[in-house]
Amino acid sequence: MNKKKQAWLLSVMVATLLVVDQVVKILVKTNMYIGQEYNVLGSWFRIHFVENEGFAFGMSVGGEVGKLILTLLRLVASILVAWYVVKLVKRETRLSLTISLSLIFTGAVGNLIDSCFYGLIFSESEYSVAMLFPPEGGYAPLFFGKVVDMFYFPLFEFDWPTAMPLVGGQHFEFFSGIFNVADAAITIGVFWLLIDQIFISTKHKKSEEKVVDGAEG
Repeated sequence: MNKKKQAWLLSVMVATLLVVDQVVKILVKTNMYIGQEYNVLGSWFRIHFVENEGFAFGMSVGGEVGKLILTLLRLVASILVAWYVVKLVKRETRLSLTISLSLIFTGAVGNLIDSCFYGLIFSESEYSVAMLFPPEGGYAPLFFGKVVDMFYFPLFEFDWPTAMPLVGGQHFEFFSGIFNVADAAITIGVFWLLIDQIFISTKHKKSEEKVVDGAEG
């Protein structure tokens, strides 16, 4: 695919995912309070509103310094990935690689928007539904906003038999992570990148070697 078509396709994909990510987060933030939950498909697919200050799937880092460092690292990483994707597109690199990196970029930016700006434009969601642009100001300064998560897929859960070593009597739940569209984009992008590097890249190199060998012969 030539660079103009590839650039257009990637731009549409990134823009669409970012819009969807932010629309879903804003709808949840302005209609639910933290801990509120709705069943979508039985009990195994739920909308469950949580906020976190750190990594994807509800993981977090400690303290304000950790939060600031994480946000700045996200910002630097997003800039570097964007620069690299633009570079690859100009070289007309295979679409599989640029799509995977663009998905990772999209996810990073989606959560970066929360971290940078949500504290400025929203009130707290702890005990009531948040207000957008509250007259008294937001709940946190620039770079200290919380990431909004909502998708919850506890596909199945059970208690381990008490006779089981180490885990006996403990409750097990699959899948317990709560995530958003941006998290999903990062996860898909990483898996896609691994597949590209393990399978597609190898196949691409072999094809190039055959062309070179044929030309030399």
